[in-house]
Amino acid sequence: MFESLFLRLIDRIYGWIVLLGSNLQSLFLLYMRLVWGHQFLMAGAGKFAHIDTVTQFFSSLGISSPEMTAYFVASFEVVGGLFLFFGFASRLISIPLIFIMGSVLSLAHREAFANMRFLSEPTALVHQAPYPFLLTAVLVFLFGPGRISIDAWIKRWAHRQPKF
Repeated sequence: MFESLFLRLIDRIYGWIVLLGSNLQSLFLLYMRLVWGHQFLMAGAGKFAHIDTVTQFFSSLGISSPEMTAYFVASFEVVGGLFLFFGFASRLISIPLIFIMGSVLSLAHREAFANMRFLSEPTALVHQAPYPFLLTAVLVFLFGPGRISIDAWIKRWAHRQPKF
């Protein structure tokens, strides 16, 4: 009897914790989208402002067509940052952002990838500037933008429309 009561109490407490976490999920996703969407936007705008420097850097990494690639990356960072910020087409835009940030990490920070060093020393990768950008893009791709987003508003609106 006492054991059953204790287990029900634990189950109820755990249920409240899960409910609290589920309700905070959208706030956390909103925070990540706002902060890192803004950072993507600013990084892309910075690349446009200093496109010659970015082109030289891309050239030093051995990237073919460095000027075109610089404009491409800057454009995706600006547009992707705006889309993440507002939660519009979030999962879709996160795909090229994941690819770009993954490429940046593997090209510009090769030493962290040498001999799979990041597996034995995770800080070699975590301390690199593109890592939080990549992490945010992956997070939004996996979990979506949350309930506080244009995507969620469109989904709610579409579900209210009459079905034919």
